[in-house]
Amino acid sequence: MNVSYFDQQLLIAMPGMEDPNFDHGVTLMCQHNEEGALGITINRHSELSLMDVLAQLEIACSDERIANQPVLQGGPVQQERGFVLHSDDGQDDGQWEATTRVAPGIMITTSRDILEAIAADRGPSKYVVALGYAGWSAGQLEEELKSNAWLNASADSAIVFDSPIDDRWARAVASLGIDAATLQPVGGHA
Repeated sequence: MNVSYFDQQLLIAMPGMEDPNFDHGVTLMCQHNEEGALGITINRHSELSLMDVLAQLEIACSDERIANQPVLQGGPVQQERGFVLHSDDGQDDGQWEATTRVAPGIMITTSRDILEAIAADRGPSKYVVALGYAGWSAGQLEEELKSNAWLNASADSAIVFDSPIDDRWARAVASLGIDAATLQPVGGHA
């Protein structure tokens, strides 16, 4: 298996990103190969709560703390498709039907069983639910990096799960030792 330079990385949109889908965005890279790339943006609010998603799937949830969790806009592609980024809690990779490890302490699951477990308060201790994903065709992401549209940093579960949604961009930039206020807008394309 080839290891990609983008494995276990966060993509951080540079100020001035022309695509509003990624303005000040932080995207956790989940897959990158010769065919393209897929990531989940972790700092875009949607208008939905987890209860909205659970109700659509006819999954009961009586815990308001769980039901009121925000659902993120994971990206502009297939916005009806759901993803759960979650902690591994030291459990086997095979606990959920469709799970992949994307970075240390960060898994992604696309199967309904994890939402059923979360609704019943039997899910992972930390999770982020997102609809849609960010996608790039073969070579597109590399070209965007050449044009300085993105910074990249090691994926950090504390940024993904513990940072307030609105603070994730600044914290991802800070993880590189950069003061976000010093970044100059660059005309990037996504």
